[in-house]
Amino acid sequence: MQTYQNFIDGQWADAASGRTFQTLNPANNTEVVAQYPAGDADDAKAALDAAARAFPGWAATTSVARGRVLSKASQILETRKGELARLLTREEGKTLAESTGEVQRAIDIFRFFGGLSYTLGGQTIPHDLPNNLLYTVRQPLGVVALITPWNFPIAIPAWKLAPALVAGNSVVLKPASATPALTFEIARALAEAGLPKGVLNVVVGSGATVGLELATNPVVSALSFTGSHAVGQGIYEQLAPRMVRAQMEMGGKNPTLVLDDADLDLAATLCARAGFGLTGQACTATSRAIVDRKVLEPFVEKLVAQAAAIKVGNGLNDGVTMGPAINEAQLQTDLEYIAIARQEGAALACGGRRLEEGELAGGWFIEPTVFTNVKPDSRLAQEEVFGPVIAVIAVDGFEDAIAVANNVEAGLSASVVTRDVKRAMTYADRIQAGVVKINQISTGLALQAPFGGVKQSSTDSFKEQGAGAVDFYSRIKTVYLDYSA
Repeated sequence: MQTYQNFIDGQWADAASGRTFQTLNPANNTEVVAQYPAGDADDAKAALDAAARAFPGWAATTSVARGRVLSKASQILETRKGELARLLTREEGKTLAESTGEVQRAIDIFRFFGGLSYTLGGQTIPHDLPNNLLYTVRQPLGVVALITPWNFPIAIPAWKLAPALVAGNSVVLKPASATPALTFEIARALAEAGLPKGVLNVVVGSGATVGLELATNPVVSALSFTGSHAVGQGIYEQLAPRMVRAQMEMGGKNPTLVLDDADLDLAATLCARAGFGLTGQACTATSRAIVDRKVLEPFVEKLVAQAAAIKVGNGLNDGVTMGPAINEAQLQTDLEYIAIARQEGAALACGGRRLEEGELAGGWFIEPTVFTNVKPDSRLAQEEVFGPVIAVIAVDGFEDAIAVANNVEAGLSASVVTRDVKRAMTYADRIQAGVVKINQISTGLALQAPFGGVKQSSTDSFKEQGAGAVDFYSRIKTVYLDYSA
């Protein structure tokens, strides 16, 4: 068992209350992974005060100097990639290959924004009068709060934190209590890389205490959140009276369309990878396979075969391709939706059971599950499960497929499998989603490209990732200079 403390003003500290909690390995719930301080509002206030004190000095530092700290942290994280990946698997449950990829993602993000530091700035704009200079400068906002989820415990903190820091803000970060370890490891790497004390503060605790303080404290100039729509909407309403800049990235109910000309082997592979990879615990996971009725039967046969080939188990074990649910509550949610689907008349094509035999007895394991005969307006087709459950919905042609795909409240990621370029591009134009994939899995994002959803998946104001991520964490000031006198 590892022991962590909150990171406040450059120091590791227990919670003011002295309370602690532990995380368990979802593949073996008798194994304690780590112990943490149970932070509350007092700890959050201390972190915000430290961030406010640190902000002026960090803001006065050049962007290039800030970028050097991020680049150095990237190098430090890279030397620890193997151990961090194993820690991630033990605490979150995903396979070691998935964890290794996620740690590499965080390494690359810090490297990317380290390099981007050389390009940050404003622009010179032609003035309509002689002997006048018109230009803009980019400036940081102040103290920024970040609230991150449990399912990508190093990648999402990295893709929020790196642009916030390189833009010159000081930060208070609240990681999800289910998987805080990797966020503390980021803080450790940044401190070793030379980040001044107080510029980054990490406090773990409940949303009702730490999260509430971050959303309501007047010190906070902006807040970025990733998580469920219900929680995100609540935070958004708390920020609104002060008109604080807000970025809410929330859930998805992502479709993959399989058209009548699709390569069905490719389509089944993409749906299985996007729906069952990461145990379905990704906001961009494929949870709806919307399939032209002409190819429905052979597609389902191939998708079921893909599901049957998945080996479920401890993500640290060789050959395992799907780990457990994160905890008992998520496992029960998965099983409840499976029961709901049956009640709604959907047909179980495969899976649907909790796995608890042999070495799986101590974990929160579930079979990859496929339902057919799913009605477009059913709960399984409308609500995010966040587990390895794919609903297959039959449609009659391309227009019907688009209508069904758009008939949900979320709009995050959407994929289509087709050989027809015209229909693919029409889909890209008309689908109500922030990310569109053509003949690719709905999961997986390029760190150099913008990311964000529409409808109830996002506040749809500022994008995350890519060079444009800095826009949320900075403001533009316009300067007029007359040197004619």
